[in-house]
Amino acid sequence: MTQHIHHINFVVRDLAEAIPAWERILDQKVTSLDRLDERGVNIARFDLGQSWIVLVQPLRADTVPAKYLEQHGEGFFLMSLGTNSLQAEIERLGEAAFDGPARDGLDDWRVRDVAVARMFGAQVQFVEDSDS
Repeated sequence: MTQHIHHINFVVRDLAEAIPAWERILDQKVTSLDRLDERGVNIARFDLGQSWIVLVQPLRADTVPAKYLEQHGEGFFLMSLGTNSLQAEIERLGEAAFDGPARDGLDDWRVRDVAVARMFGAQVQFVEDSDS
């Protein structure tokens, strides 16, 4: 069952430039800086209680975020819906509703991307968090 918006990703060219702007808007310091080598990105996260704001800086041109940045510029990238059971969402919606296999994310998150064509062009994914 979808429980909340788990996180919203914004793609940026340079975390060093983007972080201070988001710190001002959110009135808090960045919570964590991480590198996801397998995804080819550096990220900065802001903890907003039940949700995260995540800034994503692509490190390689062949990554999904880099291609999105090239096509759309900086800004909103994707929304992740928190669920208590990723498997239940897959069973409920069926395999055809998803792009690619489930994968591991940060902090024991399990992530599965919804097929963009089914979401009218919006990038959406489900996340099962070990804290859910």
